[in-house]
Amino acid sequence: MKEIRIHGRGGQGAVTTSEIIVYAAVMDGKFGACFPYFGFEKKGGPVSAFVRIDERKIREKNQVYNPNCIMVIDPTLLGSVDVFVGAKEDSILVINAKSIDDIKIPPNITKVAYIDANKASMEIFGKLLPNTIVLGAFVKATDWVSFDKVSEKTREVWGPKNIAALEFGYNNVTIVEINGGKGDDKN
Repeated sequence: MKEIRIHGRGGQGAVTTSEIIVYAAVMDGKFGACFPYFGFEKKGGPVSAFVRIDERKIREKNQVYNPNCIMVIDPTLLGSVDVFVGAKEDSILVINAKSIDDIKIPPNITKVAYIDANKASMEIFGKLLPNTIVLGAFVKATDWVSFDKVSEKTREVWGPKNIAALEFGYNNVTIVEINGGKGDDKN
């Protein structure tokens, strides 16, 4: 089973992002489950969304405590939320960041996919909407769901302009193996 924890802020689309991932997994012939966790239920407050993908039925309905992948839509959360807590060995970090030079990444994270989604969203939308760009980076970094199915649901939920953002994230993410990770760096 693949477990994903998504960190964002209220209004950034973390919950909808989790639903799109599950839709894609199910359309790909897998099983999926997702649900949100809201701390302070207000726009801008920290939000977590949890996703599970598996080849078998998923019965667990609790939070994801030990994720295989951590997605960070809002990098300012690194200063207030321990986004890395519980990460499994050989976990993947997908993050909205200009670089990872100043991020203290724990040794159990062995692959990092980063993209400056804030800058890209300002260019694409004229405002901060980084979630679709980070979603595209996630699809490329993990290959756990198909780009076509994610694109299909993204178009339905957020409209055609978001396809450009999804494609930008997929095509421009920087993926690096760190902390003894296996494989080569790739873009």
